[in-house]
Amino acid sequence: MSVRKRTWTNPKGEEKLAWIVDYFDASGKRRLKTFKLKKEAEAFAAQTTVDIRAGVHTPDSASIAVREAAALWVESCEGRNLEPTTIAAYEQHVDLHIIPALGGIKLSQLTAPMVRAFEDALRSGAAPFDRPRSQAMIKRILRSLGSILSDAQERGLVARNVVREVRARRHGGAERKAAARQKRRLRVGVDIPTRAEVRAILKAAKGRWRPLLMVAVFAGLRSSEVRGLHWEDVDLKRGELHVRRRADRYKTLGPPKTEAGERMVPIPAPLIAALREWKVACPPGDMVFPTGVGTIELHQNIVNRGLKPACVAAGVVSGEGVAKYPGLHSLRHFFASWLINRREDGGLGLPAKIVQERMGHSNIAVTLDTYGHLFPQENHAAELAAAAASILDDAT
Repeated sequence: MSVRKRTWTNPKGEEKLAWIVDYFDASGKRRLKTFKLKKEAEAFAAQTTVDIRAGVHTPDSASIAVREAAALWVESCEGRNLEPTTIAAYEQHVDLHIIPALGGIKLSQLTAPMVRAFEDALRSGAAPFDRPRSQAMIKRILRSLGSILSDAQERGLVARNVVREVRARRHGGAERKAAARQKRRLRVGVDIPTRAEVRAILKAAKGRWRPLLMVAVFAGLRSSEVRGLHWEDVDLKRGELHVRRRADRYKTLGPPKTEAGERMVPIPAPLIAALREWKVACPPGDMVFPTGVGTIELHQNIVNRGLKPACVAAGVVSGEGVAKYPGLHSLRHFFASWLINRREDGGLGLPAKIVQERMGHSNIAVTLDTYGHLFPQENHAAELAAAAASILDDAT
């Protein structure tokens, strides 16, 4: 590794000066890199020496730009037959966020400070962005950028994944602890409708929206699962609802996202009666909750034409007079709380494992992380008092 000065005279007779870093990479191939300033060349030489020894150096000439790597990554996602909605989200991350800010930078030139500046621009809405992005969106975008670099690493186009390095340095640090503190628990009356609110919403719901919302309340189906429900999945004699498929936002049917998502949920008599009545009025076809012409319903229609009007009609509104619960997932939260609550409180009092199975969670950790605080806590006051008394008695 050497740093040398080069001088020459251009056609205009002007004397020029540059600094050349001359080195051999890990494969033994000679490389040259030019800098305007000596200190830049020396800094590059020092860092490159360390990187070559660690096996994490990729010459600029052997690297590609972020936009090219992103295209390769999206293509590989399509080749793995990921869901169209997932690929569409990745493409949005690339086209709307990553390429505008980093597209022309070579992977080998991407640094941790660049990633940090990119993150800061997303958060503040600074150029090239027109508005701030939410923290949840920023996390998804950075995750996609990290996946782009991982894909490039596997192709031998870059040796380091600076996004993963930044995340690793933060792991366990103050930021991570602060994020954990800020993640609040779901609250009844805020995130989860109360029993009185659910009663009012279902009473106010009209037409096909009432049995649909009842399925969300008493079976806990996700919106995609409600939209993909077929009559063959509903056993009205046995009182069972089987989740076997889901519909994405493109109205394409497919299996549940995880193996646990395919499940059987027992349903109560009021829902059975509502579905029997709806089956007579339902448009012809296999779908339980289709559009008026028998096709797969859109999620937005369920929310905007079904849930929100029912909330407003029931008086379940915020201070601005709009629906207090703007998403169907709030009814799924209620279903979980209903499964968990004690029988004397009007719930089913089911153990966590059964709750996980009926919710279709991939593992019990998801159930406990989301709803663990809703499980009844035993009162150990008497046991604590007796134990403390025994210690004090022994002391005397």
